[in-house]
Amino acid sequence: MKPDRSDQTSHPHINSPFSSYLTADQDTEFLQRDELRPIRLGLELLKPELIQQEQGIQSTIVVFGSARIQEPAVMRQALTKAEEEAARSPNDQDAQRQAAIAKRRYELSRYYEVAREFGRLVSSTCQVSGSCNYVVVTGGGPGIMEAANRGAADVSAKSIGLNITLPHEQHPNPYVTPELNFQFRYFAMRKMHFLLRAKALVAFPGGFGTLDELFETLTLLQTGKTERVMVVLVGRHFWEHLINWQLLVDNGLISPADLKLFQYAETAQDVWELIARHNGVPLP
Repeated sequence: MKPDRSDQTSHPHINSPFSSYLTADQDTEFLQRDELRPIRLGLELLKPELIQQEQGIQSTIVVFGSARIQEPAVMRQALTKAEEEAARSPNDQDAQRQAAIAKRRYELSRYYEVAREFGRLVSSTCQVSGSCNYVVVTGGGPGIMEAANRGAADVSAKSIGLNITLPHEQHPNPYVTPELNFQFRYFAMRKMHFLLRAKALVAFPGGFGTLDELFETLTLLQTGKTERVMVVLVGRHFWEHLINWQLLVDNGLISPADLKLFQYAETAQDVWELIARHNGVPLP
C-alpha cells in the first residue's frame, strides 16, 4: 500500500517561515554571519579562479592608475570650467587651487591614451589563435583602468575587471569583458587575484590604491615571495617626484639592489618591450 501524501503540503516544516529549515547554502542571512567569514573568503578565492580557468586565462598583466585621470577631451572640459570659475572669482583661493589642480590633471591625462594604447598593443599581440596570455586585468573602475580595458576592447580582446564593493557607489567600466567582470567583498582576495597569474604590474600615476598595490608587489618581490612579476612605472618624472627612492637607500632602509625591482617607461611600446624581454616573448 502506497503512503498517503495528501497532507504533505500541510506539513508544518515544508513551508516553514524559520530560516533554520533552509539548507545552509540557501540561507543567505546565515552566510553573512561573522563566523562564516572563512567560508566567504574561500568562495571569493574560488569563484573567480574557476571562471578564469573556464575562460582559458593563462597569464595576465595588471594595470593600475588613478580613477580620476579621464581621457584628454574630458579633462580639457574640466580645466576650462575650472579656469572660468577662477576668472570669475579671482580672490577665491579655493577656486584658484581647483584651477591649478585641473591643469595638472589635464597634463596627466596623456597617460589615459598611453594606457589605452598599451591595452590595445599587448592584447592584439598576445591574444591570437585562441590564446589568452598577458590578458589585461584592472580594478575595473574608471580612469586609467578604463583606458587599459578599453584598449583591449578596441581589438575585440578579453580583459578582466576586479571591482570591490565600497561604501560609496561604484560601477565597473563598460569595456571589461562581461564574463570576466568580478566583484569582491574583501581587498585581500582581490589583491591575491591580481597577482595569481600576473607576469607584470604596470603602474601609472595614481593615488592610494595604486600605491597600495605597487608597494605590496614590491614587498613580495623584495622578500622573495614572488619572482615572476615585473614592475614597470609609467612616467619617470611623476614617480621620482612622488617617491624619494634614494632617501630609502641612503638611510639603509632598503638596499641599492632593491631599486632594480622596478623599471621606468614612457610609452606603451616601451612598457611592452620591457615586459616581453623580461618574459622571453619574441619581439618583431
